[in-house]
Amino acid sequence: MTAPSPDFGSTPPTAATAVRLGVPGGRAVIHRDVAANGARFHVAELGDGPLVLLLHGFPQFWWTWRHQLVALADAGYRAVAMDLRGVGGSDRTPRGYDPANLALDITGVIRSLGEPDAALVGHDLGGYLAWTAAVMRPKLVRRLVVSSMPHPRRWRAAMLADFGQTRASSHIWGFQRPFIPERQLVADDGALVGQLIRDWSGPLLRDEDERDAEGNERIAAYRRAMCIPSTAHCSIEPYRWMMRSMARPDGLQFNRRMKRPVRVPTLHLHGSLDPVMRTRSAAGSGQYVEAPYRWRLFDGLGHFPHEEDPAAFSTELVNWLKDPEPDR
Repeated sequence: MTAPSPDFGSTPPTAATAVRLGVPGGRAVIHRDVAANGARFHVAELGDGPLVLLLHGFPQFWWTWRHQLVALADAGYRAVAMDLRGVGGSDRTPRGYDPANLALDITGVIRSLGEPDAALVGHDLGGYLAWTAAVMRPKLVRRLVVSSMPHPRRWRAAMLADFGQTRASSHIWGFQRPFIPERQLVADDGALVGQLIRDWSGPLLRDEDERDAEGNERIAAYRRAMCIPSTAHCSIEPYRWMMRSMARPDGLQFNRRMKRPVRVPTLHLHGSLDPVMRTRSAAGSGQYVEAPYRWRLFDGLGHFPHEEDPAAFSTELVNWLKDPEPDR
């Protein structure tokens, strides 16, 4: 059984209708726009306390963190999930999709929220950018949590030297073609988005998507968000830069810049069944961290551990954020 089409009719979805969603339990999440790094970013906010900024990956938007927003707010944090540049309710600019600029988007949002620093939580591409922000602006990053993504230097090495990782990331190689990937992502009301999420999920979430209405609606929400005009192109652009710049001066300069060690406590989370980012590619990222580093492998979960088992993920996240001795 596949998820029903979101049925857009003759009008493409807009950010106002497709992105400004609620969170579990009917909690009053605050949606607003903030200015940072020359663009406007949509954020969803819940709770009060120290700032925790959550960064989504591909092919999703802020709503992927809906369970963690509630858990963090209940634990006494100001939980904010942002839409990255070009995605969800944020601006779709013609340029600015290299990781250094995207990381400045993130640190700029921290400042625009009026906070001195934040704990960054990133998944997939959001994790790649969280690693980058922690290196580029360490004073603005209090703690770092990365899920389903190795350190950028580790990622680059795996993509160049590990055939298994290259094959697992075949979608990224496919993104290098002009025009065709964008058309594929929005064809049939974003059907490919739903297929990718199902294929990359572990059995728990994959069975839910095929079994009940909640899973179908979750998939439909991501399909609608991808079909907002220009989102597909902007979602792909960071991956085009990451691959095409490998032999260019800007890419080599970024890789050298990422030699600087991460000097904030880091929690690294990964699903043992992740078919997109192999465990052997992610493991070992601790060599780039000169601070307390904790590795946690979720048995039986795939590429989206925060959605596949939100209770276990949120418990691990909150306990670590509250731990005064993260090096234990």
